[in-house]
Amino acid sequence: MKQATTPTDGDDAIVVKDLTIAYGDFVIQRDLNFAVKRAEIFIIMGGSGCGKTTVMRSLSGLKEPSEGQVFLNGVSLWEAEPEDRQALARTLGVVYQQGALWSSMTLAENIALPLGEYTDLPPKDVRDLASLKLALVGLAGFEDYYPSEISGGMQKRAGVARALALDPELLFFDEPSAGLDPITSSLLDDLIAQLRDSLGTTMVMVTHELPSIFAIGDNSVFLDPVTKTMIAGGDPKTLLKDCDDPRVHDFLTRGGKARAA
Repeated sequence: MKQATTPTDGDDAIVVKDLTIAYGDFVIQRDLNFAVKRAEIFIIMGGSGCGKTTVMRSLSGLKEPSEGQVFLNGVSLWEAEPEDRQALARTLGVVYQQGALWSSMTLAENIALPLGEYTDLPPKDVRDLASLKLALVGLAGFEDYYPSEISGGMQKRAGVARALALDPELLFFDEPSAGLDPITSSLLDDLIAQLRDSLGTTMVMVTHELPSIFAIGDNSVFLDPVTKTMIAGGDPKTLLKDCDDPRVHDFLTRGGKARAA
């Protein structure tokens, strides 16, 4: 079956070309062009209302763009046939802002859900894999706990474990630190970086949290809500030092929390 491909080098996990996202006539973002390298932690950042999460939804197959293309590992996501798009979708995982765990299921059962749906593994192997994924995020021994029985930070970790269930090549995070205290947020950042280093997974993170942006971001794109397009991109630390756009500078230095180290 013929698929649209892009001639980019093998280091690109995601390539975005001339992407415009809208709801009817209301444009969210337009003319986006950027690439995400393999095993990179890529930050989609910008102020409230700029469309960060909506852009992430287009990259992960949840929101069809109005124009442009998204290439995952060289294959055009939105031009692929439905069955091919489903196959691409299985190469990625999404960690939602609130964890999105099923409250009536234990942590092990939450993680087993995609394994049971997309693999033919016997129940014992599914249980063992669920335990392994929980151990990867520091939750060994919590298989039989329900989401309501653990803390918010642990729920976020369990959400990461579920997103890792099918060994995705790409992992998307929607405001992973939302609602967490600074210490718990920092520990979650550490976990994300450790998983990238140990698994080689490409990470795309939507966030406005400066500590996270500077602590683990390798590359980024800055979305502007006024012009409705990207106005900067690159290593956040480099943008802090070198970008002369006042909108980017104000965002990265707000509250005196910027760290260039």
